[in-house]
Order: sequence, then structure tokens, then C-alpha cells
Amino acid sequence: MLAKLQPPRIPLPKNWPGCVKSAVIHTIALAHYSIVYARAWAAGSINARVRLAAEKDRFYEECTLLREELRIKDIRTAQIPPQRRPHYGPQERMAILELRAARGWTLKQTADTFFLTSATIASWMKRIDEQGRDALLQLRAPVNKFPDFVRYIVQRLKTLNPSMGKVKIAETLCRAGLHLGVATVGRILKEKPHPSPEDAAPSTRVVTAKRPNHVWHVDLTAVPTSMGLWAPWLPFALPQCWPFCWWVAVVIDHYSRRVMGIATFRSNPTSVSVLHFLECAIHNASVTPKYIICDKGQQFWCGMFKDWCDNKGITPRFGAVGQHGSIAVIERFILSLKNQCTRVIRVPLHGESFRRELTLHAHWFNAERPHSALDGKTPQEVYHGLSPACQRPRFEPRVRWPRTARCASPQAPVASSCSARIRLEVRYHWGRAHLPIVALRRAA
Repeated sequence: MLAKLQPPRIPLPKNWPGCVKSAVIHTIALAHYSIVYARAWAAGSINARVRLAAEKDRFYEECTLLREELRIKDIRTAQIPPQRRPHYGPQERMAILELRAARGWTLKQTADTFFLTSATIASWMKRIDEQGRDALLQLRAPVNKFPDFVRYIVQRLKTLNPSMGKVKIAETLCRAGLHLGVATVGRILKEKPHPSPEDAAPSTRVVTAKRPNHVWHVDLTAVPTSMGLWAPWLPFALPQCWPFCWWVAVVIDHYSRRVMGIATFRSNPTSVSVLHFLECAIHNASVTPKYIICDKGQQFWCGMFKDWCDNKGITPRFGAVGQHGSIAVIERFILSLKNQCTRVIRVPLHGESFRRELTLHAHWFNAERPHSALDGKTPQEVYHGLSPACQRPRFEPRVRWPRTARCASPQAPVASSCSARIRLEVRYHWGRAHLPIVALRRAA
């Protein structure tokens, strides 16, 4: 019988483990050199089928290498925490949706490809028709599109010299160094006038509170007394001062929404009175905020207030005039103060009595009232870092509800067994019916 043939044994070099990586790189490079040489011969062949086969092979290799390149980049992107990844720009968002339409991807496929969530892609689809410069999705600007300041120059030149036509404007700007076509000038003159670049609102950095006493809000408001502010004679209004109204100053901590101070005045307070009020609030809190946000009222938009902030090491930030939401935090508190306090009681004319009512409301607001912006927590819990009451063990009155099943947000474990019988207890802060304190007790 013939002996079974054995494959030849090729001895490996002694230093093979040390140079295996270099060998892999050299092998791939040598293979690439051979493929390029063979493909070059096929590309110059007189046979059309050979040339097409070479072109097909080249495209197939290019697609494979691009997929490998994207895989390597995706691995690096996936290692970055989601909250630290850079956001896609308006044009890139539109390009993602265009690619989704071309590939026929679902929301999940699109989200997984670009490291997003399905909800994000769905929100982009809902806002795809937004217009304006601040639109979430925008088409890529053409290469030959001139910037807005060029349009402003052309339109401004026409305004200053109405007798100049589009040909003369194009020739004049050409002599000055800006070359525009006559048709381009005519099209710009038909457009809506652009505002001056100097008149555009400057982009300011948004201040974000990172901890308690980092950012404070301060504002003033007029609260009518029982006497009212309206009169049946011209000018149909009474002076905004006592006894017809009180002026109330409020300081709010942005991070916790806690009331840091509240004061009353008989008339519109001066800057000196407001600064004294802020001094008291800082003294009571035993800390100085880094930022104070306010409007451009006469008490704040003055040299005295700015000098006081410089001496205290405080950076004042002023809300934009006529811009909605610039001081929304304290405006929302003032609305709550009026709806839940001054509009449900008979506002007293006695100053001490009115201050007592405001102080009681501030204490109740800080300690008992859940805040929507804080996920149901109270300002006192956030300010002092206390355990939120909304996350303590809960009552479960449903008989057959599983103990491990999820409940309404926020999630909390069951206090004891299910099918608990509970009763409602309501008391009032210092006997004020508009300041309820709600508690649940297990029924006997």
C-alpha cells in the first residue's frame, strides 16, 4: 500500500511572532500591487468585456474598503458618551433625511446608522417644513450664492442713490472691487431689504445654572390692593403706588427655583432700595451668586447697579427687550404668586400684614409645592440636596398589581403589601386655605 502523503512541513522563522504584524502589512501591500498591475492590463484591453470586468472589480473593491473605513470610524464614535458627541448641523440633518429617503430606511435603521434615537429622527421629520435662518433643517447653500452682506451693500447703494440702475450699480461695485453680474444685481434689488449686519442682535452665551446659588433672577411687579387700579375717568387708571397697589421685589435661585428673598414697597422702588434688598438676600443665604439675571428696568440698567455687581464679583445679565423667555423663570414664579396668593386673598393695605402673606406663600412654595421643571421635587429638596418625597416607597391600592411592575413616573418601590387602604389628610399652612399641605395615611 502506498503511504499516505503528508503535507510538507515548512519551518517558520525563529522571530516569526515578533514580525507577524509587519508581515501582514507587507502581504496586503504586495497583493494590492499585483491587483493594480493586473487591472491596468485589463483596463487597456481591446476587449470591451474585459474592460467592464476590470471596472466592476475596481468598484467592488472600493465599496468594500469604504465599508471598512466607515466601520473603523463608527467604532471610535461609539466610544464617545452620547452627551459629549457633537451635534449635527442643520444641513447635515437634512442630508440624513435625504439619505434615509434614498435608501428606504426605517427610523431605527437611520438612528442606528448615525448614532441617534428613533425619537430624534421622528422629531426632525415633524419640523422639516420650518423656515428661516434658525430652522432645524436647512438645504445646503449653493456655491454661487452671495452672502447677506453683499445683498445689503447692493440694496443700500440703491437707497442712497435711487437714480442708479442695475447696470450702473454693477459697474460701480466692479470699480470698487466687487464683481457682480447685471442680472444678479437686478435680482437682489427685487428681494426684500436685508437689515444691516451691525443691527443684527449679537449672539450672547446662554447662562446655565450648574448648582444652587450659581444664577439668581430678580424682578419687580405691581400687585393691586383691594382698592384696585382702575377708575371710571380719564386716563382710566390710578397711580401705581400705595394705597392702590404694592410693589413686590423677588429673587429666585435658577437651579432650584427656590425663593431667596421677597420684599414690598409702597411705590416703584429706586435702585438704592433694590440693592439694599439684594444685600439682605445675600446676607440671609450666606453666599453670593455668580450671575444675576434681570430685565432692563431703570433700577437695573444704570451705573449704580453695575458698579455694585462689580464690587460683589457678580456678573449681571440682562434679558433682551421684547424677547420671549429671556427672564421666563422669574416671570413664571410671579404668575404663580399672583394666581395662588394675591388673587385669591384680599390684599391688605397694612404693610406688615401683606409681607406676612408673601412670606408664608414663599415658605409654602419652597417646601410643599412640587415643581414641574424639577420633576415633581420641591425647591427646598433640590436646594439642600434632600431625598425627594416623590421617590419614597409608594402606596399601591390595586389588588392584583405586581409589586415589581413599573408605576407612574418617577419609579418607586411599594411601601408594603398591595391593596393598601389609604385616607387623605389635608392641612393648611398657617391656616391659609390657599396653601394646602397634602398627606396620605394608611387607613386602619
